[in-house]
Amino acid sequence: MGRSSTVKETQALFQSLRSAYAATPNNLKIIDVFVGFAVLTAIIQVVYMAVVGSFPFNSFLSGVLSCIGTAVLAVCLRIQVNKDNKEFKDVAPERAFADFILCNLVLHLVIMNFMG
Repeated sequence: MGRSSTVKETQALFQSLRSAYAATPNNLKIIDVFVGFAVLTAIIQVVYMAVVGSFPFNSFLSGVLSCIGTAVLAVCLRIQVNKDNKEFKDVAPERAFADFILCNLVLHLVIMNFMG
């Protein structure tokens, strides 16, 4: 009896999350897909390293840190572009995107330097 109520509560939770996410603007959904892709790529690299090995360890670290760093910067972009966020209401979306591009450029220059 307790298990069925837990399942119903879980289904209600997912239904409410799905309905709330349906109201999310498309530009934020695109950023969410990009973040998911970056994290998935990092997971694939870690699994590959676990199966095959990490001979060029600097390359492995560079790839994983590149994916995770890009995902973190994309989350920061999502926070700044979100219209419901009152903390960044003075930041224009163009400015937030320019910050994202500049930080990604710096991140990848550091990663290329780390790879050697």
